[in-house]
Amino acid sequence: MSEIKLELKNISKSFPGVKALDGVNIALRKGTVHAVMGENGAGKSTLMKIINGLYQRDEGQVILDGKEVHFSGPMESQAAGIAMIYQELNFFPELSIAENIFMKRQPTKGGHVDWKKMMEMAKKILDENDLPYDPKTKIKELPIASIQMLEIVKAVAFKAQVIIMDEPTSSISNKEVDMLFEKIRKLREQGISFLYISHKMEEIFQIADDITIIRDGKSIISGPVKDFTEDSIITHMVGRSIDNIYPKEEVPIGDVVFEAKNLCSKDMFKNVCLNVRKGEIVGMAGLVGAGRSEVCRAIFGLDPLDSGEITLAGKPYKPKDVTHAIKNKILMITEDRKKEGIIGVRSCRENITLTSHHIEKGGFINLKKEVQDAQRMSEMLKVRFAGIETPIGSLSGGNQQKVLLCRWLMLESNLLILDEPTRGIDVGAKLEIYNIITDLAKKGYAILMISSEMPELLGMCDRIYVMSQGYVTGCLNRNEFEQERIMQLATGHVK
Repeated sequence: MSEIKLELKNISKSFPGVKALDGVNIALRKGTVHAVMGENGAGKSTLMKIINGLYQRDEGQVILDGKEVHFSGPMESQAAGIAMIYQELNFFPELSIAENIFMKRQPTKGGHVDWKKMMEMAKKILDENDLPYDPKTKIKELPIASIQMLEIVKAVAFKAQVIIMDEPTSSISNKEVDMLFEKIRKLREQGISFLYISHKMEEIFQIADDITIIRDGKSIISGPVKDFTEDSIITHMVGRSIDNIYPKEEVPIGDVVFEAKNLCSKDMFKNVCLNVRKGEIVGMAGLVGAGRSEVCRAIFGLDPLDSGEITLAGKPYKPKDVTHAIKNKILMITEDRKKEGIIGVRSCRENITLTSHHIEKGGFINLKKEVQDAQRMSEMLKVRFAGIETPIGSLSGGNQQKVLLCRWLMLESNLLILDEPTRGIDVGAKLEIYNIITDLAKKGYAILMISSEMPELLGMCDRIYVMSQGYVTGCLNRNEFEQERIMQLATGHVK
């Protein structure tokens, strides 16, 4: 057994009306990756924020290298060798790589920033970590995976011995995940310890040494990863056995509701043809950058469409903008719910009714009807919150996604587009989202669903279109579904 680097003993934390943590215990061994797992809202993020000083614990001890520590803020935890890399990466897009690396740590000379020295130091850090970038490059010009790697590099450069990672692979490709894991393994060999939060089971078994599962603010079980199976993890997370996570049902498939022919957008996709029928769940598979999201964004009027024909409910349709799409009953939940879905500082009520009309004569909102409709929809989809006036930004990812579904289900739909509908959502919330999608298909909704999770597509869809480098390379019916065949089509290696 390795020595204990960081130990959490009986950590408790309450917020008004909620006990977020109740006696949580974790022991992080030196030079290991310790996975912290649990449903959204289980208390994982609260626990991590206590470790790095953003929150203060009500009870319990944080013990680092055998000594109890108290951090009044992240700067103190960083000084003690603890770094936290958030799921929503914190960076300054208009500043350079060097400025982002040395933020609040700039070398100075004569009371001013020593720009030459900072660039030289940044270049050395980049070279040592095989990152082929000019330190003067603006951070916004880098892919997400490189920014993720830079966060790790920055932590190591400033002598972090414990690195907390929250959903680090939610927005990167499989190849980039492999690169990230290789970096983590090298750092682990150097004695650096990781607390690793993820909902992706396959990742945990690849990278973790130990697991702690948290449920309802309590640590349920801890142990070596070899002592767990995927089923046992799910059972401990949700408190019950889930026999079938994909509740796919056979429903009557009706006429074609949406059909696209030869859709083209410069440098994004070419000659894309697809259709969706009433009651059908149609998947879109492909690697990152294949063009799936770009096609759906163009259909929804978010991005330009250069050419092609679309028929919607038997009539020609040409996307202009989002308002035009909604008027034509095309609805979409985009993959980035934080940026393009929710309005984090607004209430759940306001987010649910954002696209609905509760305005009466004189231009005033009928608040009573708005409240009633928001309440009805949130109860229908079993949104978990203190009430409809709760700021949506305080909800778990799964409940935020259900609020977005509430918004669109208040409107009539010809086509419902779901782009990565369960990204960053725990297994229990996923099952609830799948049940909602299944119910919508039973009601006759035409659903187009993008997912990077192969089991999700295989489990939920009636047909799957596969894209590679901007082209549709194949379409498979449910009786033709094979993971190997889909990957061949996705990589362009069609036999």
